[in-house]
Amino acid sequence: MYDAALWQPSAELSVLRQRADLFGKIRQFFADRDVMEVDTQSLSLASISDPHIEVLTANTHSMGQDLTYYLQTSPEFAMKRLLCTGAGSIYQLGKVFRAEEMGRRHSIEFTMLEWYRISFDHWQLMDEIEALLQTLIAPSVICESLSYRQAFIDFTGLDPWHASLLELQRCAHQVNEYGLQEEDRDTLLELIFATVIEPSIGQQQPCFIHSYPASQAALAKLHQDADGNQVAARFELYWRGMELANGYHELTDAQEQAARFAQDKAQRQMAGSAERQFDERLVSALAQGMPDCAGVALGVDRLLMLICDKKDIAEVLAFAHERA
Repeated sequence: MYDAALWQPSAELSVLRQRADLFGKIRQFFADRDVMEVDTQSLSLASISDPHIEVLTANTHSMGQDLTYYLQTSPEFAMKRLLCTGAGSIYQLGKVFRAEEMGRRHSIEFTMLEWYRISFDHWQLMDEIEALLQTLIAPSVICESLSYRQAFIDFTGLDPWHASLLELQRCAHQVNEYGLQEEDRDTLLELIFATVIEPSIGQQQPCFIHSYPASQAALAKLHQDADGNQVAARFELYWRGMELANGYHELTDAQEQAARFAQDKAQRQMAGSAERQFDERLVSALAQGMPDCAGVALGVDRLLMLICDKKDIAEVLAFAHERA
């Protein structure tokens, strides 16, 4: 039966005022640093390759042909194409979409802040994120930092570089009944991280996890750590049990990007996932040359949840879930 009360917002007006204030502070932060705001498309004829993220689509008929547009899960590819034209350091604050189950921390439509800093590496970008949080929240916000490997050793006693498959299966089985059946190392590592490590880090202050396994590089460059291990030049930021941001020292090699697209496509086919058009225009742009840079995406709604001490993402969105 229709509920007449669903016309009302899911967030209190006081929270929406804080949201507006947050947007203003974000824009001022980047204006002070001469980082240009851009506004790229929400609909694209191509999409991401990530085998773990599903997308929303819109079908239309135009100029005598049927077209499938993808609602963007991130403005990353479009922003990188702008970087390749010489746009310089840029940021975008806007809506993105992901076909995932809605819940306390997830909405199919949410607000993302994404930015790219020319001549930065991921270490410098982490420093800038800390400065942003100090501006948006309080000068007392100091971020902790921990390598992926050290986090595993501290909270599980296992070295993710050297632990056997059986050791990882047994560790995962302690928190998930399917752990013993899983034979993919990265899947086990991600399961253990999400269920054992993630709830234990960043409880008092935000915590950066950096130097991920090379197999989890996504769109990041690779480099060697102090022990000579090849690791991904990427980080994620966690605070009070939530992932807030995901950043990279960005991959600029077109051939390597194409190879990673092909690898993702193979993984999707093996998993029986739906086919989708990957954005080959990004590869073409990289072939023309992208400047050395670091980039990060930050979940604005989740950050506002922390600022306002809210437990459900619906409490910081004007019209969430069934009210949309």
